[in-house]
Amino acid sequence: MHKILFRPLALVAALLALCLLGARPALAQSILRDAETEALLDDMAAPLIKAAGLEPGNVDIILINDPTVNAFVAGGQAVYIHSGLINEADSALQVQGVIAHELGHITGGHVIGFSDGAKAASNISILSLLLGAAAAVAGAGEAAMGVLAAGQQAAMGKFLAFTRGQESAADLAGAQYLSGAGLSGRGSLEFFKKLQALEHRAGYYASQEDTFFRTHPLSRDRIETLTAVYEKDPAWQKSPDAKLEDRFRRIKAKLYGYQAEPKDTLNAYPTTDQSVAAHYARAFAYNKESLIGRSVTEIDALLLVEPDNPYFLELKGQVLLESGKPAEALAPLRRAVELSNNQPLIATMLGHALLATEDRSHGEEAERVLRNAVARDRENPTAWYLLGRIYADRGDTPRARLASAEQLMMTGQATAAMQNAAAAEAGLPAESVDWLRAQDIKLEARAQIERNKKRK
Repeated sequence: MHKILFRPLALVAALLALCLLGARPALAQSILRDAETEALLDDMAAPLIKAAGLEPGNVDIILINDPTVNAFVAGGQAVYIHSGLINEADSALQVQGVIAHELGHITGGHVIGFSDGAKAASNISILSLLLGAAAAVAGAGEAAMGVLAAGQQAAMGKFLAFTRGQESAADLAGAQYLSGAGLSGRGSLEFFKKLQALEHRAGYYASQEDTFFRTHPLSRDRIETLTAVYEKDPAWQKSPDAKLEDRFRRIKAKLYGYQAEPKDTLNAYPTTDQSVAAHYARAFAYNKESLIGRSVTEIDALLLVEPDNPYFLELKGQVLLESGKPAEALAPLRRAVELSNNQPLIATMLGHALLATEDRSHGEEAERVLRNAVARDRENPTAWYLLGRIYADRGDTPRARLASAEQLMMTGQATAAMQNAAAAEAGLPAESVDWLRAQDIKLEARAQIERNKKRK
């Protein structure tokens, strides 16, 4: 697994930003990228996306490095899932229930509508500020403060009622998409019950005041509404996909081993557990403790069961590479790239290992592998960084600057990206593909800089 910076998202109007910090995701987070995880999330989401009338290739399911239990949409056709939600979920079917709900936000245009709700609330807020100012001018200071407080409460009440309406609509749309995909709503209800338990743990009770100040309907109410819908659905009694559930258990263990403290991982997945998921988790735990031999032993146990699993081979190559043995990492990584049909993230790791050997005879292969990787996945800052190194070592400064510009745009550094793109453009052949791409990056960077200025 790899962590990269997630570019900032503008989600709420500035007037409501302070009031909504608890209701909306952070504006700058990091993405966790892993070939196996992304393949699973895509396969889990595909039938739901089709049921929603969307194209699977146009909808991204993105994993965010955040321990909280959350998922959201933020413009375009993309669903963002926190790693904490994966850790909390017990099954793929539960996560599919969450994805179906978030697709309901996309098809309902709720990100666009969110700004409409904020505008309506801000109109009340502005009116209350004007009335409060008039009262203050008249000398009624306490009255002015009362008007301001009442106005802000009215604004928040109107806005929160608006968001609760969106959540209820997304619940029903999600139920429709689960049905259309032939998936039982049991997972969705199970996850809502988890949320209900978290609410009680956090001290949220069903008083009128609690309900007023919530962005979402109470889980109790959502469970009651959805139970009536799901129990009538033909898919209610359908069993979950056993293969998908097995893949989910592997990914959950993999994620836990990657993120948790090694001692916690070994407690959750003791050596007496000889399942694939447990071997996976322990391989990460031992690697974090620099116990490379034990980590490789766990991976070899996985390969004994599935010798042609590209993700097991990828992990072995990663562990060897990170332990300073890049030459030994080449064989499993080359095989992983072959078996995965040149999966871009796995290919990037192979490119990294080839360069890390410091054997110049690997330069041509590394460039070919990395260029193929970015051709299939441009949102890959590591691959662009490595390509930049290759071009710089070769003395091809314009292409090195262009690769840096690509990487900088993906990590939110628009000003530096624009500078590098301009320098690359000046040294590249006019009208060439790379020259045109340098111009595109300049335009993208300039637009991002302007958006940042407006936000400030």
